[in-house]
Amino acid sequence: MSLKGKDIISALQFTREEVEYLFRLAEKLRKEIDEKGILDYAKGKIMVTAFFEPSTRTKLSFQFAMKRLGGEVIDFEVTTSSLAKGETDIDTLRIIDGYNPDVIVLRQKKPHFPEQIAPMIKAPIINGGDGWNEHPTQALLDVYTIWREFGYVDGLTIGIMGDLKYGRTPSSLSYLLSKFKDITIYYIAPQPLQIRDEVVEKIEGKVTYYKVEKLEEVIDKLDVLYVTRLQKERLPDPSMYEKLKGIYKVDLQVLAKAKKIPVIMHPLPRTWELDVSVDNLRQARYFEQAQNGMYIRAALLKEVLGV
Repeated sequence: MSLKGKDIISALQFTREEVEYLFRLAEKLRKEIDEKGILDYAKGKIMVTAFFEPSTRTKLSFQFAMKRLGGEVIDFEVTTSSLAKGETDIDTLRIIDGYNPDVIVLRQKKPHFPEQIAPMIKAPIINGGDGWNEHPTQALLDVYTIWREFGYVDGLTIGIMGDLKYGRTPSSLSYLLSKFKDITIYYIAPQPLQIRDEVVEKIEGKVTYYKVEKLEEVIDKLDVLYVTRLQKERLPDPSMYEKLKGIYKVDLQVLAKAKKIPVIMHPLPRTWELDVSVDNLRQARYFEQAQNGMYIRAALLKEVLGV
């Protein structure tokens, strides 16, 4: 397996073998980082984080991952850049690439932007989220968290709940889960927020999936419940947010009705859809999920850098 020098644009591009290799490598790096703190795999390498859209977990975990590998990080600051003077994002990235970074982690609110810009850029690009389209490294950390929890992924039943239409995590998670065997996905959402047709078309025949509106219908079947927030910033009409706000929520009252509480995950940030009362349950894994992001992204960086 070699990801050296490759652009990481979509969760679809990974093979199962690559995913499982990255999981094992993440475990190895976790032990080494716990023992030594800073490693020297990426010594002399430079990563640029170019985030044209806000981020906490993705940006920080990539930056921590690169630093833990012994590399250097240059953070491109959008608000103080020439974008404010009217420079295009394409020109900006070509300028960044001209300084010869070893890898660029890119977040852009325009769907499909990373795949459009990649042919113009020498450095490998890792997609840190492109609008409502995809978030492949989030999917890696999501499935890595599931794998660490159960010891396997095959045969599991996953409920993906919330804003499945305008959120990018449900699509990438679906694509990565489709690499495994006997997966069942329940898409739990009100009709206006159901999963996009192009997503299910890409997993057709690879997973068993159902669309349902209410969590109560399926919670007892789930091994994992993956909750997502309503994507206020991507809704086409602001009034839509007010109309749908609070339409779905996971709290202790909802979970108390279940025969078995599934492992609960969330890509974060959360708003009203996942109550803080859930945090103390032993099944709550969303903070651990975010921490796992550093280790799996360190594994991915190590492979893309070829170090």
